Parts: sequence; C-alpha cells; structure tokens
Amino acid sequence: MFERAANNKSNVTKYQFWQHHNKPIELWTDKVIQQKIDYIHNNPIASGFVTDPVDWKYSSARNFQEDETILQIDKTGFIELD
Repeated sequence: MFERAANNKSNVTKYQFWQHHNKPIELWTDKVIQQKIDYIHNNPIASGFVTDPVDWKYSSARNFQEDETILQIDKTGFIELD
C-alpha cells in the first residue's frame, strides 16, 4: 500500500508515511497548549475508535485525569492543566 502511494509521488523515494510539509503552530499561552492537547486526545473519538479519550490505550488523557495509565509522561517544567 505505501509502496504504491510512494510510486505516485515524484518527491517520495520509498515508503514515506508522513507528509513533507507541516504547519508549525506556536504554543504561546497555556490556553493554546490546552486546546492542542484536547484536540490530540479527541482524535480517537473523531475517528470513531472510542467514545471517551481515556478509553484509547495509547492516549495520555488518563495522565491528565491522574488515572492509572500504561504511558508515563514527564511533567517536569510542564504547565498545570485543568
């Protein structure tokens, strides 16, 4: 599948998964950071995989609810989020 898609793109040499171009967003306030984290946590819901972000196995949403999790995040120097 990836090989076929790569063959259709002249700037792709072999099995590229990520897009070439990105759109960086400056995270300048706690509100913007919280918005982006919420967006990421809600992606599995938008894709129809789960109905609650904490139900997604690889989500950090549980960390923000201080629930039991398989993923550990380093909160050193991190903002306090609601």
